Amino acid sequence: MKAQALHGHLDALLLAVLEGGPLHGYAIIEALRDRSGGTLNLPTGTIYPALRRLERAGYVESSWSTVNGRERRTYHLTGAGQRALTGERSSWQEFSSTVGRFLGGPSASPQAPA
Repeated sequence: MKAQALHGHLDALLLAVLEGGPLHGYAIIEALRDRSGGTLNLPTGTIYPALRRLERAGYVESSWSTVNGRERRTYHLTGAGQRALTGERSSWQEFSSTVGRFLGGPSASPQAPA
């Protein structure tokens, strides 16, 4: 799946991944790929700018650490990020339900009066 298809949803996906606990950037990319069954195989050039945007918004905080001699930036969800994720989930449910009425197949759309 291309990053453009995720327009408007990438931030929510990142927040959801970080809900499970702090992760470094590459682990976030792996989590997106794993949880999507390989469908979301996004490049670092898509993920890191989004993480910086979430950090500027106060939804994510980061810290540097050294692991096996390598510097890693680890990201974690803030309280504001958890609240934003709750709002994103609610919005997604409403959007998904509405679109499903059109794209969910013939049985998904209400019958027109005769």
